[in-house]
Formats: sequence, structure tokens, C-alpha cells
Amino acid sequence: MDQQHILYEEDVVNGGNTALTLSTDGKLRWYDHGNVLRCLSLDGEVLGVSIAGQQIIIRSFVEIDGSCIGSCGESLVRKSFVFEASSEDSLHNLCHKIQGYIDSLGRPKKLFIFVNPFGGRKSASKVFTNDVKPILEDANIEYTLQETKYQLHAKEVSHNLDLTKYDGILCVSGDGILVEVVNGLLERDDWQAALKMAIGVIPAGTGNGMIKSLLDSVGQPCTAAYAMRAVIQGHKRSLDVATIWQGEARSFSVLMLAWGLIADIDIESEQYRWMGSARMDLYGLQRILRLRKYNGCISFVPAPGFEDVGEPTSVALEPLKSQHHGYQGPKLNLESLSWRRLNGPFIGIWLQNVSWASEKAMAAPNAKFDDGYLDLILMWNCPKLSLMSLMSEMSNGHYVRSPHVLYTKVKAVILEPGSRTGDSTKEGIIDSDGEVLARGKGTYKCGLNSLMRYDKLQMVVDQGLATFFTPI
Repeated sequence: MDQQHILYEEDVVNGGNTALTLSTDGKLRWYDHGNVLRCLSLDGEVLGVSIAGQQIIIRSFVEIDGSCIGSCGESLVRKSFVFEASSEDSLHNLCHKIQGYIDSLGRPKKLFIFVNPFGGRKSASKVFTNDVKPILEDANIEYTLQETKYQLHAKEVSHNLDLTKYDGILCVSGDGILVEVVNGLLERDDWQAALKMAIGVIPAGTGNGMIKSLLDSVGQPCTAAYAMRAVIQGHKRSLDVATIWQGEARSFSVLMLAWGLIADIDIESEQYRWMGSARMDLYGLQRILRLRKYNGCISFVPAPGFEDVGEPTSVALEPLKSQHHGYQGPKLNLESLSWRRLNGPFIGIWLQNVSWASEKAMAAPNAKFDDGYLDLILMWNCPKLSLMSLMSEMSNGHYVRSPHVLYTKVKAVILEPGSRTGDSTKEGIIDSDGEVLARGKGTYKCGLNSLMRYDKLQMVVDQGLATFFTPI
């Protein structure tokens, strides 16, 4: 079906006359000097428009040959198209129509941007300068820039930020700054309104699990260009958020919680941080060769269709204590739910909110962004050679098919971590979203304080609590 034109102009492109049309489907069409029909989508490709003398400049993202996507990286390039209008009136009419259509798309006009100069290989500042700033300028987006100076700085700023001045928050970092922002918004008095503020992520850290999950869900590579296009377009989606609590202490998770092998690799490999993401591979091999197993148990409320996992159990729940400010936690009568239980020893336990834990690890291939459930992965007894093979299949998620892995979905969890098998003087690490939540006896840097004790903790997921910029 032909689209109705909302603009028809006779203009000059590369020295030749052409008819330039803008149709109601947001497509800008013209013939180039080779009489080849060209087309730009204002929603998917055009970043911004401006006037320079008698010319109108349309700045865009153009997708080049995608045959190397995933192997040689970037397939979006910035490109400008220059049109010379036949008259002053034609010039302003053309710019007005194109800009009006762009404005109707609901794109962000002003962003608050966090840059973490210390994360990953300390590349975030370079990523901002080379990949983020030019696109913001092309799209005529104003921004306020904040470099984080210490741990939890982004949380403090997000907690006090005047959100009425911005259309979104952008994190040029790994997953750590993103998690701080979500926690800061949830601790505000106006948390309900604050969580409607869309958050974007530009990959500039070690893990980048969240943006990898968002981009991979639509088959796009995890690059700064594709992540920026998702922000520029302004499309949004909701994301589940999990509340973790123990006594007075509470934390909010958007990515994952791990105990055992995965937590040990993630946290203890920090001594090799200078290696970037390769540190995970190196230390993962060391950890498998000197494999640890942990006593403990996990109780959970299964998602519909997964009720046959584990054994029925009764639980003693610790109530989530009310706070003076912020989100008070899920409104769910946990004691009325049907709980199941699994006992260790375990090689590791992983609770995932999104499919990718990092750019290289598809931890939960069946995870959904807003289904209201966490994906629970448990690793049982497994020979070392089989475990090496299993870990190598994390890049495609096939490891969950192993008989040594249990993969299910849960609404709520009670984790009771124990000591290592064979050595009751040494315990483990509980990792939430890449940061230490609790350190047990004899662990890496066990002398440092952590938010929670290495003891029983509870976790419940709330459906669609946060808002994220998304590619679609």
C-alpha cells in the first residue's frame, strides 16, 4: 500500500535535481545522481537535522554490510546527507517537517550521563568521547556529564538528582554503575515516579551483561553504536527488579545473584582486572582445577510449570522491615506460597534476571526481562573435564542442557550458604550484580566489610519495576 506524502520538495543533491519526499510511514526518499532510489527511516536511521546556509544536513546512522556482525564488531556508521533547497521557504519547510516528525517520536532531549573512568580497562572516558558524544551532538541531545569518583557515587547522585530536568539516565560503564543508579532511584521518596525514568547503558566495562541481553534479544551486536541508537530512538521497556534482604540490610538486583563457582570467579579474579574480560577465562580454569564445593541449601517458590523441582518444605521467613524512605519491597504474602527445597553440596548456584551475565556468558537462555521470575541455575557434582566442557558452552547457553545442571524458574528464594566441603573453616562469597554482597570466613579479602553477613538471606522479584531504553 502506497504511503501518503506529508512532504514533497524539488531539491538538489550532489549537483543534480531530485524529488525529495517524506511519507506518513516516516521514510525520506530521493534519487541520487545515479538515479538510484535512496531511503532513510526517520525512526531507525536519522539522528538529527540542521540548516547551514541554503543547505539542510541530515545526520544519520547507516547500517553497512552486516556479514561480519559478531566477528568484526561495528556495523553502524554515522553519515551525513546534504540537500540544497530550491528556495528559503522550501528550506525551512523541509527542516520543519523532518524535525516535527522526529519530535513526534518521543525521543529524549536531555540526558544525565554517568561515566565510570575506573571500570573494566578504564576505557569509559574514551568510549564517551569517541562513540557517545558525537552521536549526542548529531541528535541535538543536551546532557549533563558526571564522572563517578568512588564506589556508590552514582547511587548517591541518583538518589538526589532533580529528575524533572531529564528524559533519561545514561550509564557509560559496565553493569556496576547501572545497579547503583537503580538502587539510588529505589531509595527515593518519589521512587514510583523515579522508576519511570528510562535508563540506558553503553558497554564500557568488564561484563556488560545488561546491554548485551537487551541488544542480543533483537539480534544486534553489543557495541556502543547499537546501544546509543537504542537510547536515541527512545523506545522503552520494563525490567524486573529483585529485592534481597537480611535483617535491616537490603539491596536491589537487576542482573544476578551468585554463590559458589561463578561468584568465586567473578570476585576473586579481580586481582587480574588489568586483563579485562580475559581474567574470567584464566581464573575460571584455575578455579575448576582446584574445584570447591559448598554445603548449604536453597528454598524457592517455583514458577508455574516448574512445581516438580525439589521437595516440598516449610520455611521460616524473616519479614522485610519497613524503611523510612523509598521502596518498601514486594507486596507478596510469601508464607502462603508453596515452597520447595534442594540440599547441597553445590558447585554453584546462579540466579539470573536477564539472559546474559556478561558479553561472553549466556547464563539463562530462557530469561525474560519482565516475566516476574528469576532463572535459577544449580550446578551439581561434575567431573572436572566435564565441567570444563560445560563452562565452554556458556557462550551459547547450551550448558544448561547438562545432566549436572538444574535449570528452573522461581519467584522467591531463601539461600542458606554453608562452608566448603572438607573444610568447615572456609566459606564462600555471595555476589550480587558483580559486587560482593557477603563474604564468609577464609574468603578473598574476607577482612573487608560487606553489606550482609554470610548467612541466610531472602530474595523476591518484582515484575516490571524499572524502565530501560531498549532497541525495539
